[in-house]
Amino acid sequence: MKLIALASLALALAWPLGAAQAQTTDKKPAAAKKAPAKASTAKKATTQKKAVAKKKVPAKTAKAVEANTPVTPISNYLSAAELAIADRIQTGKIQCELGADVTVKADEQNRGFFHISTGKRRYYMYPVESRTGAIRLEDGKAGAMWLQLGNKSMLMDQKAGQRVADECATAEQRLVADKMKADKTPGLLDDLKK
Repeated sequence: MKLIALASLALALAWPLGAAQAQTTDKKPAAAKKAPAKASTAKKATTQKKAVAKKKVPAKTAKAVEANTPVTPISNYLSAAELAIADRIQTGKIQCELGADVTVKADEQNRGFFHISTGKRRYYMYPVESRTGAIRLEDGKAGAMWLQLGNKSMLMDQKAGQRVADECATAEQRLVADKMKADKTPGLLDDLKK
């Protein structure tokens, strides 16, 4: 019984191989003739694709599509907490140490976003929640951060790991700094025995 099953299995396996060999020997000349046709068809398809790619959309059509496409303002991507942070950002030309200055300007078209510049450096920043409660703006693409504390602000280049501008202070921040000096409240690292 096992012998009959093995013989029929061998015959079943051998039959498609013999048929495939017979087909390939019969169709070899036809396949050789079809190969150049396929190559020419492929060439035609690529030239047609190039022709389609070269066609430009008429300006009138592009404007119509642009006008009817809904645009989501990037401000919608900020959370309510991030928008609250943005409302607390101090703007204007802020003087820093060593005669440097930083200009912080709110983007009028996108609430919560800011243009920050100093010298030749330009950043486009958005608010980020911090664990410490400090007011923080970031430009993820450029790797920059604007940190605003009660008594000073600073601009940092996170990629280079250095401060671009330090000890920047608006009039409000200078008042807070003066009050901190007048109170003489010991800092966290100050010696309490004094």
